[in-house]
Amino acid sequence: MDVLFNSINVRDLLSSHDLDESSPLSAPDLRLLIDRLQFQSLQIKSKVQAYLLSHHADFSELFFRCSESASRCEQISDSVSNLLDLISDHPIDAEIRVAVSEIEKTMKELKAKRELLDLVKVIVELSERLKSVQEDLKNGRLISAAEAVRDLKKAVGTVAEEREPVVYGLLRKEWAECFEEIQGMLVKFMENAVRFEREPNKVRVKLRLSVDGTQEIELRTILEAMDVVGILDYGLAKVADLMIKHVIAPAVNCGSPISFTEELIQDSDQMTEMILKTVSCEPKLEKDDAEIIYSRIIMIIKFFYKSICFQNGSWMRCFGRLTWPRIAEIIISNFLSKVVPDDASKLADFQKIIKCTSEFEIVLKEMMFISASDNKDERLSNFAENVEVHFASRKKTEILAKARNFLLQCDFAVPQEYARTSPKLKYGGENSSDHVVDLLFLSERCVVSEAASQLMALVHRTLQDVCLSSVKVALEFYHATRDAILLYEAVIPVKLERQLNGINQVAVLIHNDCLYLSQEILGLAFEYRSEFPSAIREHAVFLDMAPRFHLMAEQVLQRQIQLVIFNLKEAIDGADGFQNTHQMQKFESAKFSIDQVVFILEKVHIIWEPVLPPSTYKRSMSMVLESVFSRMTKDILLLDDLAAEETLQLQRLIHLMLESLSSLLESLIVVDQKGTSQEGFAHPLDDLIPSLRKTRKVADLLDMPLKSITTAWESGELISCGFTLSEMEDFIKAIFADSPLRKECLWRIESANF
Repeated sequence: MDVLFNSINVRDLLSSHDLDESSPLSAPDLRLLIDRLQFQSLQIKSKVQAYLLSHHADFSELFFRCSESASRCEQISDSVSNLLDLISDHPIDAEIRVAVSEIEKTMKELKAKRELLDLVKVIVELSERLKSVQEDLKNGRLISAAEAVRDLKKAVGTVAEEREPVVYGLLRKEWAECFEEIQGMLVKFMENAVRFEREPNKVRVKLRLSVDGTQEIELRTILEAMDVVGILDYGLAKVADLMIKHVIAPAVNCGSPISFTEELIQDSDQMTEMILKTVSCEPKLEKDDAEIIYSRIIMIIKFFYKSICFQNGSWMRCFGRLTWPRIAEIIISNFLSKVVPDDASKLADFQKIIKCTSEFEIVLKEMMFISASDNKDERLSNFAENVEVHFASRKKTEILAKARNFLLQCDFAVPQEYARTSPKLKYGGENSSDHVVDLLFLSERCVVSEAASQLMALVHRTLQDVCLSSVKVALEFYHATRDAILLYEAVIPVKLERQLNGINQVAVLIHNDCLYLSQEILGLAFEYRSEFPSAIREHAVFLDMAPRFHLMAEQVLQRQIQLVIFNLKEAIDGADGFQNTHQMQKFESAKFSIDQVVFILEKVHIIWEPVLPPSTYKRSMSMVLESVFSRMTKDILLLDDLAAEETLQLQRLIHLMLESLSSLLESLIVVDQKGTSQEGFAHPLDDLIPSLRKTRKVADLLDMPLKSITTAWESGELISCGFTLSEMEDFIKAIFADSPLRKECLWRIESANF
């Protein structure tokens, strides 16, 4: 069939094949072409017919299948139409969905009921087991009851969970009641089984006993039940407490001449009781007799090992955990700590006690009273082997106790002979008293308290011992010296808080103490460091404490200075700014204020000058005087519209104050140790108290002519005294009336260029 569909080239039907494709066909050619096309068409039809006839069966089958498929499609279409009509009339899908939901709901309910049924079975079983516990307790089957309680604990749990059934809480409560019942019963059995009788001193252990009419039960059974329930430590706790109180404590007491004996009581070939008696028979022990004390304790522990623990390792280990820490503490505090040598030369004699202690703990390990693998249980050996540390610890305690006593017992009173010491004695004289000390890095001397001198003497003695001791002892002594020094910082501010808040020599003495301690601390490293044991040489540091005491000294001094300045300010406030001094009442008020200022300064001079180091006294008193002179000068320069008589009165007040303070000002001119004369100082007070020169100049300006004042300003003299341009302008306007001369002088002052 493919040949029928091949394309026919029209030009192939023509007779001439050399025609140009672009040339038109002629009429004969067209007729020829039509004829040939018709012929070709007839050939094609005949071929098609022949093909159809040859494949008639295939085409018949194809058409039959097509007809059958079309018929089926119509049937399906009709069925779908009928189904759609049926669904539209009856919504079966909704019914199916409802049926499925009901089936699922029913299945869930069935599952829940099955689970609930299983839960009910479990609850009933647990409830029956709980009732069986009570029955077992009534019938004396303690082991069975204990096992049931243990298993039920895992079943009901001990902590409520979220969204658990309420009945579980009730079961848990019932289990708790059963647990408390069996626990109370077992503890009551133990209390009756082990009796500590004080008169006569004995421990009675019943191996078979009955309580509240129950049948006789063996003590071993009671312990097994407690072990199963998990309350063995609770059941043995009271026994352990009473054993330590009535048996162990007397046995460790070095002064009690006692020993222990065992007694067995049998009934019908069965042992019913074991008794440990305390017998007073031995002479008084020596202080270091470790063998007798350890043998007593071993005998006691062996008795409990046999009578109560029945040589059961786990029970004995439990009993040891309850008692050993306290037994070890009693032995250490009542025996070992008391035989620690007081002198390093006696440390060798302590080796015998160390050996006995080690052998004692080996016996305890064999009885499994203490752990054989845990070194923490070797408490006594660790203490004994560290005897050097204990020796040093005792010494450290003694050092700190002495330091504390020095600080608490000292009254911080300045000795009478130094209360008004002359400068020659203070600065250049020789004095062997402990109260006068040299400041190492200041080349000065000062008075300190007895507490400070004794404290530093103690520190020096301890550091000398550091140089001669072993590393462990030296390290403890080093910490003791640091702690002893720091005690001053901790104790004194609290003890003398009231004195520190007032102006007195106690506060000044504390300042000196702190300054002295800071200087001594700086020198400790230089003095002893090279002789310290090499192992602690790099760790022994004192320099960190020096700034603390230097700061404390400065804080105490500044508090004193501020208190003085505050009192002086209040006194000057009484002068009311030195206004209207030409009035007699105002002048007397200002004069009284100046007298108060002078009195306060003289009092401070009497308190400070004999005690403070010279440089500190000079600096502190200069600050106080500076505050006085600057305040007085400021108040006078702030006055306006001064009358001539008022200026004279102000000048008189200034001269009065300067004259009253002349001796105080002279005390600030210190003669050094080399004997430098006073003439060697040009104007020392002007450097120490800048406002003093200004105050004196104010007194001169009060009666100085205007031109002289102007000339002094232009020469720079007033500038060097500390006057400012605004102060001079206000001062001139206050004294001199308005005039051409005043205007000219003010202009000259303003025009002056410095």
